[in-house]
Amino acid sequence: MPETTDITLSAHHLTRRYGNALAVADLDLELKRGEVLGLLGPNGAGKTTTMQMLTGNLAPSSGSVSICGIDLLEKPRLAKAKIGYLPETPPLYRELTVDEFLTFCGRLHRVPRGELPQAVKQTKARCGLNDMGRRLIAHLSKGYQQRVGIAQAILHQPDVVILDEPTVGLDPNQIREIRALIRELGGNHSVILSTHILPEVEAICDRVQIMHRGKIVFADSIDGLRRSRQTENLVVSFMRPPTLEALKAIPGVKDAQAMEGNLIRVRCEQDVHPAEAITRAASDNDWGLTQLSPEHTSLEDVFAQLTRQEAAA
Repeated sequence: MPETTDITLSAHHLTRRYGNALAVADLDLELKRGEVLGLLGPNGAGKTTTMQMLTGNLAPSSGSVSICGIDLLEKPRLAKAKIGYLPETPPLYRELTVDEFLTFCGRLHRVPRGELPQAVKQTKARCGLNDMGRRLIAHLSKGYQQRVGIAQAILHQPDVVILDEPTVGLDPNQIREIRALIRELGGNHSVILSTHILPEVEAICDRVQIMHRGKIVFADSIDGLRRSRQTENLVVSFMRPPTLEALKAIPGVKDAQAMEGNLIRVRCEQDVHPAEAITRAASDNDWGLTQLSPEHTSLEDVFAQLTRQEAAA
């Protein structure tokens, strides 16, 4: 269990209702220093509502949020000073230059006047904006506007950085650059990344919480997420493939199905793992075994399974 000083954000029983509609239901969330947490879910899952409550932009119907031990509802100014927030639509003044905008944001964040020029310079360097200081924000590409949005969120060196859909609408090169920047931020800040893009979480985050209909339906490390993708099936391939009937005759093999790319899916009997028997049969019959590995489902399949289980509960 981490020391209390390692916890930068803690939310307990966080709930938000809009009339009779329950947007977020009894959510618990904890973030450690230097950690990147992925908040994953489809559109309408409650991610943005959660982000707004965690940043103090929306009052919860019930529950509590603390930032570095400071209660967000009781001492909002002190708690918010430790948060950097990038909404899904970056809060940019397009008629300002990058330098003008970041200087303005620094004043809003109460960065001391004598430290502000250096803070702007360092933040531009971190976000790849060194050559953009005199450019009007309106003339920047979507990718660079996202960088400016992240820059305003980290300018005051907050303990917690919350990013809502930071790569939406970007091209593949821009997405790769923004993901690298977010991963780098995790070294000095605690980061919450909200997204509906499943591979993005696996590429960037240390832990993941999956939301569905306002509830957390999965919470684990990325390694735990990867383990959840593993099934009881095996995928095999051979230089001289046997018939499917020959594979089905091996003890522990329930079924065998041809797949694309000369691969074969082997369904195993319950509580039986026939890998050793398949290897022995391949050697005895000179099949030339070239692959034998667990079958992994896609992240989309994992999410679909989790949401089906939650809906049926």
